[in-house]
Amino acid sequence: MTFETLNLNPAIAQAVAAAGYTEPTAVQAKAIPDAIAGHDLMVSAPTGTGKTAAFVLPALQRLGNAPAKAGRGPRVLVLTPTRELALQVTSAVATYSKGMRQVRTGTILGGMPYPKQRKLLDSPLDILVATPGRLIDFMEQGKVDFSRLELLVLDEADRMLDMGFIKPVEMIAAATPATRQTLLFSATLDGGIGQLGKRLLRNPKLIEIAAQKARHENIEQRLHYVDDGSHKSKLLDHFLRDVALDQAIVFTATKRGADRLASKLYEDGHAAAALHGDMNQSQRNRTLAKLRSGNVRVLVATDVAARGIDVKTISHVFNYDLPKAAEDYVHRIGRTGRAGLNGIAISFAAPDDGWQVRQIERYTGHSIAAHVVAGLEPKVPQRSSHKPAGRPAGRSFGKPGGKPGGYAGRAGAGTGAGAGSGRPAPGAPGRWNKPAGGPAASRGKPERSYSSFRGR
Repeated sequence: MTFETLNLNPAIAQAVAAAGYTEPTAVQAKAIPDAIAGHDLMVSAPTGTGKTAAFVLPALQRLGNAPAKAGRGPRVLVLTPTRELALQVTSAVATYSKGMRQVRTGTILGGMPYPKQRKLLDSPLDILVATPGRLIDFMEQGKVDFSRLELLVLDEADRMLDMGFIKPVEMIAAATPATRQTLLFSATLDGGIGQLGKRLLRNPKLIEIAAQKARHENIEQRLHYVDDGSHKSKLLDHFLRDVALDQAIVFTATKRGADRLASKLYEDGHAAAALHGDMNQSQRNRTLAKLRSGNVRVLVATDVAARGIDVKTISHVFNYDLPKAAEDYVHRIGRTGRAGLNGIAISFAAPDDGWQVRQIERYTGHSIAAHVVAGLEPKVPQRSSHKPAGRPAGRSFGKPGGKPGGYAGRAGAGTGAGAGSGRPAPGAPGRWNKPAGGPAASRGKPERSYSSFRGR
């Protein structure tokens, strides 16, 4: 199947071709025709499969027709759980609508000035992309007009459920016309998501793409057992000093943990910065811009903040702290291996983290081989099912997709500056030793907290 067979508006098809796409992904091939036909959809598909285009293209197709009702309010509303995803959707709309008449798109999210967004809502809109909390704020002020809304899209509905946004989502849906079409996209349709679909959608068609075990075949997954925080820190520093690593995302469990680790890496000479929910939008935008430009080589992030980041040069993902939920592991490692490239995902596990490792393996259907670094071996016993995968010393751990190799560098390397990697010591001249600016401070709240959805 090609995009030409989807009977898209010629202007949209041309924009898709100009972006370099010729064949739709599985989720696009199944969802786009049904969405254009007007059906409500419940779609389950893993990250990195092209879900954004699967709803953006039908939305633009709808805008090619005359509105059913005159007015200034949006005809399409897309709800996302995070600011990064909202900006990603807005960018996709701009990319695929280039050949159409002007598509007026607005983005409403936390961390940006209210006056500017209030002015935006007073202007005519075709598509509104928003996070639930900030949109509720404006709804309570009477600033949102849904009278001519035709299409409601719930993006990453499972994440909105995890973050406690389902009640706000239902409040927003209740304020939209009952005649609207609704598209729900999620990593899973089980449990609460299935119940939400029953409440908000009308006779939806179900589309499920790819089993969990088939995910991320282009990402090599590795496990390292660690004795304590110091051991973990030394291992991470060893890996980050390898010249074969392009850019990396290091995941931590908390915002405070992200700030502390980013500060330490920055002081050690790494071009590192933090990204989390306590940063305002301008700070987040600056950090992401530095990541995309290459001025930040190591991004230390929490799950929610990193959701939706699509940077092809992310060659490695590190689970500095293992995720509490197995599905978050899948989303984390999906930040590498983008656009058909290969990637490497390295997870650190303490002796008592075995249950989390087993949970991840059951969820993904993939056993994660344990590895060791010569000179940085764990002193504590490891569970028998994860015997260290020995590797000869003297080789770099390599670029994704390269020849299998150990992490050791020179025998006994790993704790000194640039040990076994050929990298300059911290502070010495070199491409990655130019600091990109200190990380922002935070209050250290858990990233998944949703004590209040205002300002999101």
